[in-house]
Amino acid sequence: MTLLLSHQASLDHLTPPGHPERPDRIRAVAKALGDPRFDALVRAEAPEGSLDHVSLCHDNHYIDELRHIAPASGLVYIDGDTSLSPGTWEAVMRGVGGAIAATDAVMKGEHANAFVATRPPGHHAESNKAMGFCFFDQVAIAARYAQRTYGIGRAAVVDFDVHHGNGTQEIFWADKSVMYCSTHQMPLFPGTGATQERGEHDTVVNAPLRDGDGGAKFRAAFDNLILPQLQKFSPELIIISAGFDAHRRDPLASLELDAADFGWVTRKLLDLADQTAGGRVVSVLEGGYDLQGLQESVAAHVTELMGKQAPI
Repeated sequence: MTLLLSHQASLDHLTPPGHPERPDRIRAVAKALGDPRFDALVRAEAPEGSLDHVSLCHDNHYIDELRHIAPASGLVYIDGDTSLSPGTWEAVMRGVGGAIAATDAVMKGEHANAFVATRPPGHHAESNKAMGFCFFDQVAIAARYAQRTYGIGRAAVVDFDVHHGNGTQEIFWADKSVMYCSTHQMPLFPGTGATQERGEHDTVVNAPLRDGDGGAKFRAAFDNLILPQLQKFSPELIIISAGFDAHRRDPLASLELDAADFGWVTRKLLDLADQTAGGRVVSVLEGGYDLQGLQESVAAHVTELMGKQAPI
């Protein structure tokens, strides 16, 4: 059974008018997963994570500073794209807690896999810096938590968001026990993710795509580069940074993927997890800013997590 973790607090993180990372994204995900074909999902509330969880990957001074500037009213801007509202801190901590709870459920064998549908996203957050709508890197925290709590020797984070996960790469750059793999459009924010960025132990695998590339190039990047490297690494847990902004409708980028591509890559990662990780997969929502594209893509992704064929 697939576990779905979400929380009302995801709607309480407010952004300026017209900002693409808006509460309507979570409403779109909820609408998609409200279809009767998802009735078999086990739904639970994402608990609040702890500062000890966050400090697995983030500098304590940074954590304290972020907590200190969280406003009681209005917005506090970290940069032109990234701001905190009064509801942001709880939303962020529920995102962390959701990723931790998903990891617990999968590692204990209570669920085959899990999807964490919270916002804001996290993969741009570096160990001591918020940026790109992100504050804490939930997937990185989940990977480190699995290692510390369950003795996982090799974890993999696979990121198909259209933007490169510079935060996850930075956190695990010198760590031979975590493989980070990413497809992303390049050039595009945040400007990292070149093929030659491989980490200190050759455990960073970047497969940049060009403006206008579609499903064929995306699938080839996985088939020819990412999946073979993952197979060799043989992860004991796969964590997905599930961003859906490479969809052709998305306003923030110009790749040409559709929902079927996200279903395909999900199935490929599940098959690999069956081979090396006892089927253990945790997926965490990242980007996806066109609401229709997000709905279609999440539906395809979660359908595969549930073990069905992707909807046509």
